[in-house]
Amino acid sequence: MAVKLHRCKNVWVKLPGHPCWKVQKALDEQGVDYELVKEEWRGDRENTVEHTGQKKFPWIEFEDGSIYREESRDMAETIRSGRLEEKRGTGSPAPTSP
Repeated sequence: MAVKLHRCKNVWVKLPGHPCWKVQKALDEQGVDYELVKEEWRGDRENTVEHTGQKKFPWIEFEDGSIYREESRDMAETIRSGRLEEKRGTGSPAPTSP
């Protein structure tokens, strides 16, 4: 299962409280295959709002286009407990490019 992890572009920040790092670390620990999509952390975050309806990072996009977004601690727990696949298809699909 390859997913896309949309997170802030500050990948050098690896503090335990950083939301993007929490989720990325959980994916790494569980051996989940993912593509890293670095998003701007300032500004309107148009792509994030378009896909999730809000401005927060991180969020996951599944191969089928569905979106998974919760608070980072909840996302990390879902990943660590092996339940990430259960979230596929539960969120709004990403808009298709013209």
